[in-house]
Amino acid sequence: MPSLIDLRRRIRTVKNTQQITKAMKMVAAARLRRSQDKILQTRPYALELRRVIQNLAAAAGGEAPHPLLEVRPEQKVLLTVVSGDKGLCGSFNANVLRRAERERRALGSVDLLLLGKRGADFYGRRRVSVRAAHRALFTNITYEAASEIADDVIAAFTSGEYDAVYVVYNQFVSVLRQDLTVEKLLPVESQEARSARVVDYLFEPSPEAILADLLPRFVTFQVYRVLLESQAAEHAARMTAMDAATKNAGELIDKLSLKYNRSRQAAITKELIEVVSGANALGG
Repeated sequence: MPSLIDLRRRIRTVKNTQQITKAMKMVAAARLRRSQDKILQTRPYALELRRVIQNLAAAAGGEAPHPLLEVRPEQKVLLTVVSGDKGLCGSFNANVLRRAERERRALGSVDLLLLGKRGADFYGRRRVSVRAAHRALFTNITYEAASEIADDVIAAFTSGEYDAVYVVYNQFVSVLRQDLTVEKLLPVESQEARSARVVDYLFEPSPEAILADLLPRFVTFQVYRVLLESQAAEHAARMTAMDAATKNAGELIDKLSLKYNRSRQAAITKELIEVVSGANALGG
């Protein structure tokens, strides 16, 4: 049985840990609020931009009025894996990497584009083909960083180096829910335009010229949106994990305190018995 000193030390250690997890929960909650505001402002623009591109593609006609719309047999694929830079967020990173491994085996000939330190560390220990790895990306997500990534991906796709680009990430739904999502980033899917309501616009310049200007911006904005989605999902997962850790620490403190009090009571009772026994022996 552990001594009273050991129990006091364990209780003190767990209380210190509880303070840390509680502070991390509060920090994650504050960061989540900012990330959530950004993603809620970003989604409507992304949806409307996709609808406009679908209308433009339908108005332009032809199978592929722009190279970024060209559908080819997927002989070589670039798989973008969006993970976090840090841990202590439950199964957030493990779920992404597990799904990425499943997609990598299913797609065949694959190169990896790793966004986030956890993904870079995971695949750095494995024999896989990695095109690029971006670490410490989520410290400060900027549109310029997303544009740099998107430009590289667009150049690789239009040159024929890759026939498709997929992205695996956690999509933010709510504080308690983050959905694992696999999206095709390139080619930009426009087949929905056939069933969508097409507005009869008068274009100046031509639809092809507008597509040539909008499509690279759309891909860049999709990369930016995915990064924001993953960041918000990571903060939500960390807040949930730290809340659970704080509650578990509280339960452990209660159990240790009960054990400490019982041990202390037993020690006092033992000392009293020894004193009474000694007094009786002297009196006898």
